[in-house]
Amino acid sequence: MPRLDAMEVFAEVVEAESFSGAARALGISKSAVSKQIGRLEDRLGVRLLNRTTRRLSLTEAGAGYYEASRRVLDEALAAETAVSSLAAAPRGLLKLNAPMSFGFLHLAKAIPAFHARHPQIVIDAAMNDRFVDLVEEGYDLAIRISELRDSSLIARRLAPSRTVLCASPDYLARRGEPRQPQDLKDHDCLIYSAIDLPQEWRFAGPNGPVRVKVKGPFQANNGDALCSAAMAGMGIVRLPTFIAGEHLVAGRLVPVMCGFPAGEQGIYAVYPHSRNLSAKVRAFVDFLAERFGPEPYWDRGLEALLTAQA
Repeated sequence: MPRLDAMEVFAEVVEAESFSGAARALGISKSAVSKQIGRLEDRLGVRLLNRTTRRLSLTEAGAGYYEASRRVLDEALAAETAVSSLAAAPRGLLKLNAPMSFGFLHLAKAIPAFHARHPQIVIDAAMNDRFVDLVEEGYDLAIRISELRDSSLIARRLAPSRTVLCASPDYLARRGEPRQPQDLKDHDCLIYSAIDLPQEWRFAGPNGPVRVKVKGPFQANNGDALCSAAMAGMGIVRLPTFIAGEHLVAGRLVPVMCGFPAGEQGIYAVYPHSRNLSAKVRAFVDFLAERFGPEPYWDRGLEALLTAQA
């Protein structure tokens, strides 16, 4: 018999001053109440109640057990109330993980608007490009930009992440513009190192997938650093449009080889499986989906530009 259930039955008997009154309050039979009290006394090895045909009274042991039981039951009720209120209204600490560039460029700018909408949620954001174990490291959710493989997590797609090949106008004026993937062998390429096979660039060609080995004077594990190097004329770079979009629209970068798409992934909010998703996680994921997708603001104005270059 669960201890809290036994405590609750015993406390109801004491407060109703009868087995029948406790049975009515709990919605069970009088005999079930009597059996639970008998089992409780057997387990504890003491008599808790003095029973007569007219009334019940507490023994000394029963009085002490009642006081202790009442404190435990009150604390359990308070805990349930607190958890229920968290489920009903978004509040509390929200611990999340996000990639560095996306976190800085877009997530950090979204958080003030989210806070204005949900001021009782406190956000603790870790921004890095390390793959984290959400359950092991205690995160409520993570933002991931990839093709997801971990079926132990729930994922909600927030927006697409398109990849473009681009360079500065100065670089293209000096070195010429590549027209097809094989031309990249004669160019300086800026390489994102935090992936498998970073020097193998892949494209979708008119006759199927194309792969080409590239090399260059600079590689880094951060897209913003590569973007800065590309704008300084250092070489050609593959970048997601959430980094390069504003620079392409402004003309600081120029798209190249648009006839060979460089790929698209998804931007996802992922969180552990849970029968009852907390209100704070649900509110944050809904907010990000509304703000970023399905056609993200960083891609506005790019379609005509990329089509013209194709």
